[in-house]
Amino acid sequence: MAEAENYLRSGKNFDKAEQLMTKLLQDSVNQQNPRIYNLWLQAVEKQYQELNERMYKHQTIDTLKLFTLNRRIFTIAERLDSVDAMPDKKGRVDPDYRKDNSQRLLGYRPNLFFGGTHHLRKGDFLTAYDFFETYIDCDRQPLFTDQHLMDRDTRMGEAAYWATYCGYRMNDPVLTLRHSELARRDTSKLDYTLQFVAEAWNRLGDKQRYAEILWEGFAFYPKSAYFFPRLMDAYTAKGNYEQGLMVVDEALKTDSLSELYLFAKSTMLLNLGRYAECLEISNRLIALNDQMADAYYNAGTACLNIILKMDSRRHKKQIRKMYQKAQPYMETYRQLAPEAKDKWGPALYRIYFNLNLGKQFDEIDRLLKK
Repeated sequence: MAEAENYLRSGKNFDKAEQLMTKLLQDSVNQQNPRIYNLWLQAVEKQYQELNERMYKHQTIDTLKLFTLNRRIFTIAERLDSVDAMPDKKGRVDPDYRKDNSQRLLGYRPNLFFGGTHHLRKGDFLTAYDFFETYIDCDRQPLFTDQHLMDRDTRMGEAAYWATYCGYRMNDPVLTLRHSELARRDTSKLDYTLQFVAEAWNRLGDKQRYAEILWEGFAFYPKSAYFFPRLMDAYTAKGNYEQGLMVVDEALKTDSLSELYLFAKSTMLLNLGRYAECLEISNRLIALNDQMADAYYNAGTACLNIILKMDSRRHKKQIRKMYQKAQPYMETYRQLAPEAKDKWGPALYRIYFNLNLGKQFDEIDRLLKK
């Protein structure tokens, strides 16, 4: 320790002072000695300050090393604090270093955040995550108890957002969720936070939480290209078409002319067997966009399904009229989506057969037999 103190006073070889202390700490006998940790902390601080001074003089420095030293300062200071705060023989806790270290390290703390953004820009998401987490974790550390960081630090939410983003980019749902509640403080990025959280629950296989987050995101951002389609898919996958229809109706309150929302409503009504309403919505959609293939498919399918509910002996004329009504929808669908033969083929086969359209029927029959 005396040798390390000499290095610190000399103004150079701070790294050698650090090496001496880490070597001492390899011996378990020394691991409860706060003086060793304090000298280690000073040695790393001196290295950091040296680089920082060169940076302010506009000299070329190793930025990565600067941020690494910065984070190491916090790791060492927290270890020192835990040893320093151990109760004495009478059970009293009176740490000697905490007050000074807490105040001093607050000045270094912003570089934990900037170290995170530095690694983020380089695509090193794991290291970036570690920096952001260290920044956030200061609030939990007894070393900073009196600083009330969670209440006073306005950057906490942003740090949590970037940690959440890093977890998402690493495809790690646990890390994505760890700081996601705090990330909500950054309201400017809340839509992305909710997207990352939704993906995390989906990867974890929790479909209920996935749907809940999608619904929350949709409530905040009804026009988002992310939440609405996935929420509809989630309900459709469960066959929960009533819930899906409720979502669509909420969406249409924000934009009654949205083709996406109208098509979704048309599809939900079709799935619910509300064919007349489906046909009405499909016609509204076709009036808005006569090139939307699936709108014609839904309209034609609605007509054919209405026929299935009719009594074939009592409503022959109405049935024929409905087949005639379905025909142009399905023929237009065929023109707009020629590759979807498995959808328009059987439908046109049925239409032509029931309308006794021999030429058209023969052509479809040959096509389906290929």
